[in-house]
Amino acid sequence: MSASPSVEFFPMDLPEKGVLVVFAGEGAALAGSVPAAIADRVARAATTNAFKGKSLATLDLLAPGGVELDRVLVVGLKSDTAYGEEDWLKVGGTIAAKTKGAEAITIWCDAADGALAAVDAARIAAGMLLRAYTFDLYKSKKGKKAGDDEPEPDVASAVSFAVADVAAAKAAFETEKAIADGVVLARDLVNEPANVLGPIEYADRIAALSEHGLAVEILDEAAMTELKMGALLGVAQGSPRPARIAILRWDGGPDGEAPVAFVGKGVVFDTGGISIKPAGSMDEMKGDMGGSAAVVGLMRALAARKAKVNAIGIVGLVENSVDGLAQRPGDIVTAMSGTTIEVLNTDAEGRLVLADALWYCQNRFKPKFMIDLATLTGAIIVALGNHQAGLFSNNDELAERLHAAGKTTGEKVWRLPLGPEYDKMIEGKFADIKNIGSGRAAGSITAAQFLQRFVNDLPWAHLDIAGTAMGSPANEYNQSWASGYGVRLLNRLVADHYETA
Repeated sequence: MSASPSVEFFPMDLPEKGVLVVFAGEGAALAGSVPAAIADRVARAATTNAFKGKSLATLDLLAPGGVELDRVLVVGLKSDTAYGEEDWLKVGGTIAAKTKGAEAITIWCDAADGALAAVDAARIAAGMLLRAYTFDLYKSKKGKKAGDDEPEPDVASAVSFAVADVAAAKAAFETEKAIADGVVLARDLVNEPANVLGPIEYADRIAALSEHGLAVEILDEAAMTELKMGALLGVAQGSPRPARIAILRWDGGPDGEAPVAFVGKGVVFDTGGISIKPAGSMDEMKGDMGGSAAVVGLMRALAARKAKVNAIGIVGLVENSVDGLAQRPGDIVTAMSGTTIEVLNTDAEGRLVLADALWYCQNRFKPKFMIDLATLTGAIIVALGNHQAGLFSNNDELAERLHAAGKTTGEKVWRLPLGPEYDKMIEGKFADIKNIGSGRAAGSITAAQFLQRFVNDLPWAHLDIAGTAMGSPANEYNQSWASGYGVRLLNRLVADHYETA
């Protein structure tokens, strides 16, 4: 929803205007390619300001005489560990924050220990795009402060990267921009108010992604009724806004190869149903579709970067509302699998939506694995806070690969247990299972255990992202309430392990 700067890549050449960004290492050392007048100005200012080139530290200077620039921004890269994917995003976000409102920026992609790799420059650019994101669609005076005649631009209008290999940097940026665009899409979807983004409107937005090469199929209530998706439809029955299931397909791998599959909870608003939530912060339940947003953003990213993989995304889109037809505590519903479920708490609705979506996915598409994402439980925030998502899995290899992808991207996960002792906690009194555990204990685990009932022997992982999809702490490349969590994590998983050569 926000304006993004144009990004270009050029050979190493000193610009004639704007802000020049240079990188400093140990002891504020600069690359030898930095012009002598600028290097001398930085050296003197570093001594005066005790600037030692520490990672992400900055030094903002007026350009020295005789140099046709407005400013020089020095960004520290000194670190005890090698920079990874997220580190370069943070560099880009730092630059974007420090150059807000500048007309033009040139980033000198050379450092004391050598030229930056093309992919590193591309990730800096992606970090700037992500930092530039704002959701101001519904503000009549965007970016304008009281007393201002004109709003200050959030980002520079043009960013140039002076790089050693222009072609390689441009190619790398195409990939990184595709991923960033997927994150931005996920943020937009979560930030939208529920009166604008109901299940039908959400399905329409997903259908529009066909322009990016995705095949999209939408199942309406009649189709879901025919499929006997009683668990999902039970959640939707209290809302006048009918449910939908959206299926996104990207066929970038070999013909006939089993796809990888991602399933998302898309509760566009969650009142809690008859087990209604407290009024405080209920407005944030517009974000209860964060898992589906991550799936949609991921699928867009895979298509845009032409990933060499076959992938399926399935999202169940419902509103959990309250009227005379709403599901009651004590109701018994039958899932697509034939499993009967006692609905003891209508606010434990996300697992009901996912139960049918997971069963449908594995039966129809026979994927290599399934990963579901859901803002499923408040208990996961009690356990892990807002810095890591809960990971549950029936497959060690898949869990380990997700954990590694989380460390690389900064979208971290922490594995919690599953087991028969927790399974007993969801055994039903009047039906096969119930949709909540016994008391408050192990709330996130029993929710995951519930979902596992709808997965056969297929490798599967469940990510509880209630603490990370929205309201997570801001960082250098995200200042939004909606983070877009999950897009970069799952893209990295696919890129590292599931794409063909």
